[in-house]
Amino acid sequence: MITGSQCRAARALVEISRQLLATLSGIDEDTIARFERKLETPAVETIATLQTTLEKAGAIFIPEGERGLGVQLKFTRSEARRLSILESQGGLVANDEVPGV
Repeated sequence: MITGSQCRAARALVEISRQLLATLSGIDEDTIARFERKLETPAVETIATLQTTLEKAGAIFIPEGERGLGVQLKFTRSEARRLSILESQGGLVANDEVPGV
């Protein structure tokens, strides 16, 4: 389970606002703010949803170990930029199967 500090750090790393995290996760923005500020600990399910949402956005949570808790990006900035370019290419979504010859 992630901490409020990890949540805040992950948002910064993946460059999404608290408002966007609220929209993507379905969790109230005030709940996220109170969690990040260590004013309130939401339900385990709520924290799990925030974690999953941030992971889908590109964060990797590092469990507590020798070096403590942490967060890192799933991709380097260069990889993320290339993925973004590829995803923006557009076009119609279609079946990838090639017809038999």
